[in-house]
Parts: sequence; C-alpha cells; structure tokens
Amino acid sequence: MPKENKDTEKTEEKKTPIASVEETTSQTTHSITLHGEKIDYTVTTGTIVLKEEDLDEGEKQKASIFYIAYNKDGSETDRPVTFSFNGGPGSSSVWMHLGLLGPKRVKMDEDGQPFGPPYQLIDNEFSLFDKSDLVFIDPVSTGYSRPVPKEKPDQFHSVKKDVETVGEFIRVWTTRNKRWTSPKFIIGESYGTTRAGGLAGYLHQRHGMYLNGIMFISSILNFITARFNEGNDLPFILFLPSYTATAWYHGKLPGDLQKDLKLALKASREFALNEYTLALMKGNGLQGEERENIIHQLMRLTGLSRQYIEGTNLRINIHRFCKELLRDQGVTIGRLDSRYKGFDRDTVGETHEIDPSYAAILGPYTATMYDYLRRELNYETDLPYEILKSLYQSWKYENYQNQYVNTAEDLRLGFQLHPGLKAIVCNGYFDLATPFLATEYTFNHIPLPKEQQENIKMTYYEAGHMMYSHKPSLKKLSEDLHTFINNSI
Repeated sequence: MPKENKDTEKTEEKKTPIASVEETTSQTTHSITLHGEKIDYTVTTGTIVLKEEDLDEGEKQKASIFYIAYNKDGSETDRPVTFSFNGGPGSSSVWMHLGLLGPKRVKMDEDGQPFGPPYQLIDNEFSLFDKSDLVFIDPVSTGYSRPVPKEKPDQFHSVKKDVETVGEFIRVWTTRNKRWTSPKFIIGESYGTTRAGGLAGYLHQRHGMYLNGIMFISSILNFITARFNEGNDLPFILFLPSYTATAWYHGKLPGDLQKDLKLALKASREFALNEYTLALMKGNGLQGEERENIIHQLMRLTGLSRQYIEGTNLRINIHRFCKELLRDQGVTIGRLDSRYKGFDRDTVGETHEIDPSYAAILGPYTATMYDYLRRELNYETDLPYEILKSLYQSWKYENYQNQYVNTAEDLRLGFQLHPGLKAIVCNGYFDLATPFLATEYTFNHIPLPKEQQENIKMTYYEAGHMMYSHKPSLKKLSEDLHTFINNSI
C-alpha cells in the first residue's frame, strides 16, 4: 500500500473575489432663460458601470462610464434627448459641453481668444437645451471614466470596442431613464464623428434603437482622406481649399483672390477636383508647360513660394504647411484652427512644435470644468479629469487591417435600416484637421438613393475645427442645429 505523502496533497486554490465598483451620482437643480423661456432643470452627474454576461461568473463588471445629463424638469418622453461626445481618440466630452451645447459655456472673446485667468463660465444663450435634453459621455480612459479594477484599459481602445461601449452606455441610460420612445439624436466631433458613423449602424442593428438624426461636427469618417502616406495623393487634393482659406485669412493670396473668400474657395475647389487631380495622377509623367501651370496655380492658391512647392513635389503636407505659410514672420499657424498664430523654438524646422489653436483653449476649458464639477454640480473625486488623453498612437484598428478606417459604411447601414434618418454635417473653413472638401468627398461617396442623399445637409462656418469658439460661427451653428432638430422630429 503506497505511503501517503501529505506534502504532495493538492489544495484547492481559493480565488480572491474582486470588489465590485459602486456607481456614483450627484443631482443638482438649476434654471436658465433661453429665447425668453425660463427652464428649470436637473443635472445628474455620475457613473454607470457597464457589465457583460459571463457564463461562469454571471454579470461581470467591465468599465465605469462618467456622464453629465441635463433634463428639463417636468418633461415628457416626447422631448428629444441628445447624446454628445468628442473625439481624439482620447478626448473627454468637455469641448462641445462647455463650448456649444450645454447651458454654460466658457467665456471667450468674439474671435475665440481666452480671457484670464481667472476663467469664467457664463450662461450659454446658444445652448441646444431648449430643444433637447442633453447627455455628455466620456468614453473609457477619458474624463472620469475608467476600467474597473483588473480590467485592462487597452481592451477598450479600438474602433470596434469604443463603438460597442458607448452604444451600451446609451442603451443602459435610455432604459433606466425610460426614454426609449423619445426622439433621439447623437452629436460627435472629430473622431467623435468616426464613432457616430459606427453607432449609426451599431445602435440600429444591435439594439433596434433608431435615431432621428446625427449631427457631425468637423467630420472624419473615411481616413483615406487625411493620411499623407506615400502613394496616397487624395489628401493633397482635398486639403487644398483649406490651405486657400488659411492663406486668405492671413492676407497671403494675390489681389483678385484676396478680395472675396467665397470666390477664392470656389477657384481652389474647382482646381483641386479637376486639373490638380489629373496632374497628380500622372506622377513623373507631369512635365513641361503642364507642370509649370500647376506650380503657378498652387502658388496663387496657397501663398507659398515656387521653390517650396517644387521642393514638395507639388504635394503639400498639412503639418509642413502650418510651419511654412508664415515662416518669414517667425510665426506658425494652428492645425485645429488656422486663424491662430504661435511660435516655435526656431524657424527652420519642417513642422510646428505645438498647435497654438489647441493651446488657446486647453487651459480655459480644463480650469472651468474642474471648478464646475465641484462648485456647481457637487461631484467630488480626486481622480484627474482626463481632458485629452494621448491614445492616438496606441489605438487599435483590428477590423481595418491593411485598409483605411471607414465608418461611412456603417452610416450607410444606418440609412438602410432606417431610411428616415437625417444628418447635418458642419464644416469650418479654417479647419486643417478635418478639411471641408475631404468631408464633402466622403459623403459624396456613400452609395445612397437620392431620397436619403437629400436627408444630409452640409453647413459651413468661417472658423476652425471647434467652430463654436468663434462667436459669430457659434450663433450660426446653434441656429443650424436648432433647425435640424425641428426638421428631424
């Protein structure tokens, strides 16, 4: 009989239970007068913990999503609700929240330059809140949104998972707040429009949640339009009219073009989509008088020198353009908004060190958000509020291997499932991050019947990526969004 060896006895491994994450909520009451009507409202600030079903463990917590929801007191389910998010990837929802949509906005001057510090929030007479309840969503790793303990953040940092996570939040919030029968809208900015395009397909198909409309602010759905990769001539063509607008703003165009922005843009658009396109398609075959004509037109339309244009092989990269246009003045221009000017350590580099248009808004929006959360919304935590976390380099595109990201196809599916869907697409002339001709190209290449094409409205503003930082554009944008909601219900 074998001798019992107690040293080799197996003991059952005990699993340490993972403590559950509790949801947090703060509710405060406020009032604002919009268009002569006093609106009493409640703000709910807090988190919703998203879960997924696990066959072994039941419901498993995955992420805690931070949100700020504005609800008009006494409103019924026929009142619209709008879900808002910004882009990045890695941006919190602060920009459209405190710049465009919410009842409060950051005080800036008419052109979008900040006052202070001390920075201030003021009542936003241009808010969309008179037309719709508002829910601002911070995707995982932005704002106060975090994975739960022992869940890795990078699992949420992909095109597909990001859409699924934000879509799940929208489903849960809508269910808990009994808003399934309400008219529903989503509004995204920059990469948030990439997300919005994905949600158009996902919400309709996965959850049967039909949207009345989508508001696209500074769009990028098809990334082939903005990737200056070797062999991809498309961005050089599609960015050209935005270079022209920028050169016009800084007084760098010849007299006949300088006198009228709209005429200059018309000339640039026509050249870009015709002669310039054909010229770049020829590559090294472009020679002689034809090449000379293209160089001459590019000089007229960009304000750049002949030497520089020849040195770029007639292909002007956006990052280099921001450094080159005003190099002789020792000045760089903004990428998000090319009206802004800044400076670098030196004037000889190829690209600018910082984006002066982002630097102008980062401090005011950060300070007012932190103050607003504690002082007025009574939400207290010592976590850092991640205004814009750098996720761009590590973001995963697993469903788009060996191709460009293109959620315009998801948007097409949204129209296919719900032909009554409407969209408004808002563009800034001085936006060098998501230029307007690239957006036109994307939407013109979504294969839709004529009836659905007519449900897409394009609008334009004499400002940049965050066109609402420019007060005249904020006023016009607000009017356009109000009209869009009225026409979409």
